[in-house]
Amino acid sequence: MQGTMNNITDRALNIPPFIVMDVLEKAHELEKKGQSIIHLEIGEPDFPTPECICSAATEAIKEGHTHYTHSLGLIELREAICRHYDEKYGVHVTPDRIIVTSGTSPALFMLFSALLGSGDEIIISDPHYPCYPNYANFLKAKPVFVSVEEEDGFQLRTEEIKKKIGPRSKAIIINSPSNPTGNLLSPDRMEMMTDLGPYLISDEIYHGLVYGEKEHSILEFTDSAFVLNGFSKAYAMTGWRLGYIISPPEFVRPMQKIQQNFFISAGSISQWAGVAALDRAAADVEHMRSIYNERRKYMIQRLRDLGFGLPVDPEGAFYVLVNAKHLSQNSYELAFEMLEKAGVGVSPGIDFGKKAEGYLRFSYANSLDNIKEGLDRIEHFLSH
Repeated sequence: MQGTMNNITDRALNIPPFIVMDVLEKAHELEKKGQSIIHLEIGEPDFPTPECICSAATEAIKEGHTHYTHSLGLIELREAICRHYDEKYGVHVTPDRIIVTSGTSPALFMLFSALLGSGDEIIISDPHYPCYPNYANFLKAKPVFVSVEEEDGFQLRTEEIKKKIGPRSKAIIINSPSNPTGNLLSPDRMEMMTDLGPYLISDEIYHGLVYGEKEHSILEFTDSAFVLNGFSKAYAMTGWRLGYIISPPEFVRPMQKIQQNFFISAGSISQWAGVAALDRAAADVEHMRSIYNERRKYMIQRLRDLGFGLPVDPEGAFYVLVNAKHLSQNSYELAFEMLEKAGVGVSPGIDFGKKAEGYLRFSYANSLDNIKEGLDRIEHFLSH
């Protein structure tokens, strides 16, 4: 047996870790040793999946819907997605433009594979969701970063994007509400981006979890864009692994062939559950959203009281990205020190890009009691 690292591909060796998972796994080690940990690091709803969704899945199993589906996804689910975008955003989408996927991570892989060739560029904000550049680099494309500022609510500025556009620029990816900042992109800026040239990819996975200004789909402003969305966040369905792409027509068949070869189809039971989520779970989503909003308000005020920098209130998702440079310029070390000494898991800013170094991301996808306890522990940590 050959045991040298030379047999492993560079792309496998060089892909960066998802640092928040390192924090989570260290937290689990500490818990096994008996230490109490408050989890404010992970972006996963703490609610159970709504009963109407679970019932639909059970019914699908009873009816024998346990086989492969069409590689684009169940027509019933694609039609439900079309109705959802019509009712919520007033945009007309046809089922033949939708590809249902096993979560938005495979959707990202399929989309980037169809759009980005070796050496092509994709423009990404800094801070950003860590996997965006990792996918691009894995496919030998080049991520190009645009800095966004906390004083501006981490909004992408059109004039700054223009400076980064070159002959190999194929796409601009936007994420509103955003991970890690929790901020929304204004509709005016979204509309201006449609005239920049490269394709727009709009990651809309946190739609439905908005507490102030209304969220907008990129499809309100152009048909020539890609939407990534799914069920994990708003419907508390992370383990169901269900997402989708809404695509310009010419890209559907290429991505369908990638789906057929790599994934075959999304899970049949999850897809029937997704139909129920869109058709029957609106009241459940609103209930969860109202509780998130209560937690959000508490966390924002408390973090400011503790001395963290937060000039603009985040109005979406379940994250708060705060400036902690007064404590340390090394967010990785600070996060692990808080974990070990205070028993609180938080995400280090460096996971989200160089511009986020010195910041910490707090998630309020945990109970208000746990959030209060976690921030009490951090207050004690900061006072010693």
